[in-house]
Amino acid sequence: MAETEASLIPQQLQKSIIGLTNPLIKILSRWGIKPNAVTVAGVITTACAAVIILLGYIRWGGLLILLGGLCDMIDGILARYTHTSTRFGALLDSTIDRYAEFVMFFGIAAYFFFETDYWSLVAVFLALCGSLMVSYTRARAEGLGFEAKIGLMQRAERIVIIGLGALIHPIALKVAIWLVAFFANYTAAQRIMYVYKQDVK
Repeated sequence: MAETEASLIPQQLQKSIIGLTNPLIKILSRWGIKPNAVTVAGVITTACAAVIILLGYIRWGGLLILLGGLCDMIDGILARYTHTSTRFGALLDSTIDRYAEFVMFFGIAAYFFFETDYWSLVAVFLALCGSLMVSYTRARAEGLGFEAKIGLMQRAERIVIIGLGALIHPIALKVAIWLVAFFANYTAAQRIMYVYKQDVK
């Protein structure tokens, strides 16, 4: 079944961004940097972002979230470029991605808690639930033999929206969290319906 669902980040733009990373990929390959090391660097960077946001340095935290997202984007590209892709690397990447999101949302939730902004805290909880369900619905669907790599709010969109929101302004971060809270859960529902349509054919 062909993918027909739209994404918040157009495929053409995603390809252009990936193309811009080619010089960096070549440098990392020349230096002998392993894809798994880039994966781990990504979660460490995101953890630092969470701490910085918790301390109130929102814009710096946003920058680090985007840098952590960059690591997540290029580790797979580096593995393919250096012909070092492994099944363990794929598992590590997926697992580390989940931990990175947990830590990111924890830091943002702690910031809103100390700011006594409880409505935004609710949004963080909903965003985290949606993010988990986006990943789970795809993993479960593919485990059952269906295709489910679709949706408006996949991981790349979540990271970009939250990172840019934090980078722009604390109010923009609140808006970003609410956007993720809504669209991540909507994406999980999209994937459920997508599998349903495949199953009834």
